[in-house]
Amino acid sequence: MALLHGGQLQQMATRYQVPVDEWLDLSTGIAPLSYPIPAVPLHYWQQLPQLAPHLNLAARDYYQCQNILVTNGSQSIIKALPNLWRQYNQQSNKVYLPAKGYKEHEHAWASAGYNICYYHDELPAKTDLSEHCVLVVINPNNPTGKLFTQTEICQYQKTIKEINGLMVVDEAFMDVIEPDQSITSFVNNTDHHTLVLRSFGKFFGLAGIRIGFLITSDYWQRAFSEHLGPWQVNGPAQYIAELALKDKIWQQQQRENLHQLRLQQEALLRDVLGSEIIAEVVSTNLFITLSFNQLVIAKLLHELLCKLGIYVRLTDEQTSLRFGITTKANFPRLVDALLQAKIQLKK
Repeated sequence: MALLHGGQLQQMATRYQVPVDEWLDLSTGIAPLSYPIPAVPLHYWQQLPQLAPHLNLAARDYYQCQNILVTNGSQSIIKALPNLWRQYNQQSNKVYLPAKGYKEHEHAWASAGYNICYYHDELPAKTDLSEHCVLVVINPNNPTGKLFTQTEICQYQKTIKEINGLMVVDEAFMDVIEPDQSITSFVNNTDHHTLVLRSFGKFFGLAGIRIGFLITSDYWQRAFSEHLGPWQVNGPAQYIAELALKDKIWQQQQRENLHQLRLQQEALLRDVLGSEIIAEVVSTNLFITLSFNQLVIAKLLHELLCKLGIYVRLTDEQTSLRFGITTKANFPRLVDALLQAKIQLKK
């Protein structure tokens, strides 16, 4: 069964009878400001996509890593990994996953028959990790915002290697973390026990071109490349991504803009809803997650906002709402909808 995610705007439009073009979609963690699409040379549209050495070099420089595989997003890697790992290590049967987090990881491992063990705010004790296990870390976590330091993750990286396990680090939202806590520079060509997933679309605001990166050893690059087959990433996407990854000036401006928008939007949410409704706010510069004083509020507020054409993400536990970052132009509409919803909550 397919999992529910943010970004399913057509379904929401049908459900709430609000035309698609009348929604304010805050259901994803995709930047509201996107890298400007350049004119793409015609041959990228006419030819089958080839291996792009210049994109590879640009990605290795941006992610500060030795080896990288260009993919059509993280999802194909997440789905293929359990069976490929079983081929590599048939003794592995236990996977440690965050209790709250991107559920496609859990879905993939559970569907492949692995035993799932959950951890909560902190990583499981290194002494509790079993031989041959898999440890999945979403860093920073979506939607909780929990961030583990580079030092912490590298300590676990060493332990996982010692027990012949696998560590999967999903760094989809790492681009906006300063100072950088990524472990991409700590993955070398002989390390068959670490995989790092990086997203392109979220920070660059271009999720529609479906491109991502896997940082790992040559062994896993070959294994995934053979499994996924040729032509995974279209030529225009590769061309755009190469330019974006090289554009350091735009990247710095994007970080500054997202930071300011997040601060302003977070203040807006606090001011409108107030401490009588909000219990906790956690955030990155790509999303803001609200928890509430009463558990029922998240579901009620989600429903009220949807009826007003404001699409936010109700977490899987239905106890929190995650708001994607939007632009200042949309602030008045968001405030108006929140005020209307707040009145309804008090009835």
